Amino acid sequence: MRATTEEVEGNKVRLSVEVEEAEVDKVLEEAVRTMSRQARIPGFRPGKVPRQVLAARMGGAVALRAEALREAIPDFYAQAVAEAEIDPIAAPEIDITAGEENGPLSFDAVVEVRPIVGIPGYGGLRVTVPNPSVSDAEIDAQVDRMRDTEAELVDVDRPAIDGDHVTIDLHGTAEGGDEVAAFDDLLYEVGSGRVAPELDEQLRGAKVGDVLSFEAVPAGAAAPGQDPTQVSFRVLVKDVKEKKLPAVTDEWAAEASEFSTVAELRDDLRQRMRRMKLVQAQLALRQAAMESLAELVDPGEVPEVLVDEELRQRMHDLGHRLEEQGVSIGQLLQATGQSEDDMVDQLRQEARQAVTGDLALRALADAESLEVTDEELEAELDRMAARLELTPAVVRERLTRAGRMAAVRSEQRKAKALAWLLDNVEVVDEEGAPISRDDLRENQAIDEGIVGSGSGEPAAADDGEREEGGEMAGVQESATGDTNGEAQA
Repeated sequence: MRATTEEVEGNKVRLSVEVEEAEVDKVLEEAVRTMSRQARIPGFRPGKVPRQVLAARMGGAVALRAEALREAIPDFYAQAVAEAEIDPIAAPEIDITAGEENGPLSFDAVVEVRPIVGIPGYGGLRVTVPNPSVSDAEIDAQVDRMRDTEAELVDVDRPAIDGDHVTIDLHGTAEGGDEVAAFDDLLYEVGSGRVAPELDEQLRGAKVGDVLSFEAVPAGAAAPGQDPTQVSFRVLVKDVKEKKLPAVTDEWAAEASEFSTVAELRDDLRQRMRRMKLVQAQLALRQAAMESLAELVDPGEVPEVLVDEELRQRMHDLGHRLEEQGVSIGQLLQATGQSEDDMVDQLRQEARQAVTGDLALRALADAESLEVTDEELEAELDRMAARLELTPAVVRERLTRAGRMAAVRSEQRKAKALAWLLDNVEVVDEEGAPISRDDLRENQAIDEGIVGSGSGEPAAADDGEREEGGEMAGVQESATGDTNGEAQA
């Protein structure tokens, strides 16, 4: 078989395929054997129906050949795609140009291929991430939160301020005269806004014995679409207490934590906060870098067929997850307050972003000539085999049979592009100050067990999202033997 390509209008390729007569005859014989096994003709056992009889029942030898070619051309097309190294993204339009009745077979397949998009200025991208350093003020705030859990309320002889706790009698009456709120000896934190903002305004500066009267709409009293109901409140202030926090001493640290000194406690808090902020910075770096790269792509270069397929896969994934949880689409829409059109529009937007990011990474890999060696491919197959608890040979055989080896190499190539991107974007914090990559060391995060698994990519948030237009879902299915009804090896 020989395959040649020619670019045609609209990001399409014409794949011209020539199949030698011997290959066609081999396929024809196999098709005849299959039809003979499947045919149920009186006087003949399954598998023993002569070719002439099959041809007669199908309308002649040409009709028999046409049926055999109909079954064989998809395989010939797949072989030609691999040989020509093109990347189709839609079903082909196939036209047989020779060999319908006899002799060698020739056909043309016009197919839309994945475009190589432009990413102008990719070398000068700048992204903003939260600074992973931990300040003394942040440590102080965390210590204060710990002290707050052990605070005592102490009576004070002064007007109330935010943060004080006051004991009040609170009564509210609706317009019709019905009492809708009645609380005696209610302990209330000034500034909390738990009843209504007007209550906090009245309590600020109030003293013991003050009687407060005002009108307000209670917090959460108005249902969606309904007019708020005004309530007349009357409040008696019975006492004012302030929080008294324990002193920051080694004795307090020993009682409140597993550490014997304040210094040890602060060191531990700094390490914990550093780990958390490092994760946040790494995730922010990955997201911001991908978004910045994707923004360089002209939206007109993104094929709708790719967006449609990504949307279809996301809808399928969503339905599968909901089914596992025993939830219907209708129940989800009711819980989120979305319409079906709103949900589809949101998923389509996410699909478009994913496809755009995928095309941008492929373009970056081309621009920087990033390739995957055979050794790197073998290492990835070993990792896949370990994850799936299969042998590398089985994984390779299944992926090869399913035509997914190119997808594995493609995903590795995009991973290299992402690593290049993360190593080369300019990184600044919220104030515009440069962040050293030493402060974003991924190895430290890995050593501390909070980011990634040493794959060379920052860990993605575990929120169930699919990779950026990724092929790994299909690769995984192919490797496990769960695609297209394939039996387990």
